[in-house]
Order: sequence, then structure tokens, then C-alpha cells
Amino acid sequence: MTQPRPDTQTQRAPRGPLPGLEDSRSSVRLRAALAVGASPDPQCVDKLIERCAVEPDFSVRETLTWALTRHPAALTVPRLVREVRSDCPQARSQALHTLSKIGDRAAWPAITRALLADADAEVARSAWRAAVVLVPEGEERGLAAVLSTQFGRGDRDTHLSLSRALIALGDVIAPVLRAATTDPDPDVRAHALATERLARDPDAGFACVIEEAKRVVALGGAGTEEWGTGSVDR
Repeated sequence: MTQPRPDTQTQRAPRGPLPGLEDSRSSVRLRAALAVGASPDPQCVDKLIERCAVEPDFSVRETLTWALTRHPAALTVPRLVREVRSDCPQARSQALHTLSKIGDRAAWPAITRALLADADAEVARSAWRAAVVLVPEGEERGLAAVLSTQFGRGDRDTHLSLSRALIALGDVIAPVLRAATTDPDPDVRAHALATERLARDPDAGFACVIEEAKRVVALGGAGTEEWGTGSVDR
């Protein structure tokens, strides 16, 4: 029997984890990402970022992000900052998510108002989370004001993401919450009231909090004094 030539064998069995990142099986892609993270290699950074933009599996994307955090920020952050300007929503979202995990405040200038108000909900939510991690000391109040422009946006998960981001900024959010509770838009008022309640009681169930806030707004209430004193279902 004719044996395959050595060069053919090499082509059929490429070495290293990178080819596995494009395998059709998510389990293989996951193992490949784990391998890169376990043995960081600067030459893999671009491929990891490229794969983040197209990877369909959540667990694999999280592992790609972890692998990137294992590399020096000096290598990853400039590339991720470029990626947040991509035309691809997943590329922007995952780059922002990875920047939040790295936590290097050198990336703060990349968190623009446009990203914080991105038309794609996942991108906006990732931008909110990254912003509260990367915001320089002393600029929290300005960030809170920008984030407050997103009150009332999207579905309940989006509402909760924004509320959590604002609450993470601390006491500086009080003025923007007070202002939002008198907004002409009832959805904005309800979201702001729900955020106030969640800030006071982090263990409260958001679904119940937002529904109670909507009832308060529907009945004409606009401030925290209108809230009932009963417990919130969890």
C-alpha cells in the first residue's frame, strides 16, 4: 500500500490550537481557546480577537475572552480598542466585554457616547458594563448623566443591565435618578424609580420592582415617597 507523503500528513494534522478555533464542533473550539489561554502566545492575539467577532457559542466566546486576558494588556488593549469601532455588532460587543475583564483604564477614551447609546442592545449593554469598570476617578457623575439618557430603553433585561451599571457608580447617581423620576416619558420615570428601589434593596427581584414602579407611575406618583412600604416579592 502506498504511504502518504510526509508533507501530506503534516497538512492533515496541523499542530497547535489555532486551527481548532474554526472547527465545526464547539467542544473542539472550546479546547483550542483553553489551550491558548493556558500557554499565552502573542502571535495568537489577533486570531483570538478575530474569532470573538464570529463565534456563535457563548461558552466559547467567554473562553476566548479569558484567553485574551491571559496576554499582556499592552498587546490586547490597543487591538480591542480598534475592534470597538467595527461595523460588526458582535465584534464591538465582545471587544467591550473583554476590555471590561482586562480593566485597563487606558481603554476609557474608547467608551464613546455613541457606544453607550449603540442601536444594538448587546453592544450598548456591554458598553455600560465596560464604562463603569473603566471610568476614571472623578468622572463618574458625567458617566451617570450619559447613562441616564438610556432610561426606558429596550426590554426588561436591558433595563436591569442599565440599572446595575448605574448602581455600580455609587451615590453620584442620586441627582440623575431624581431628575429622571420627573421625566415626561412614563417608561423613563418607571425605570428610574425601579433603579432607586434596587439601589436601596439589591436583593429585590427586579421583575417585581419594575412592575411596582409602573403602577406608581400609572397612578400619578413620581417620587420615592409614593412607594409602598410592603416587602417586594423575590
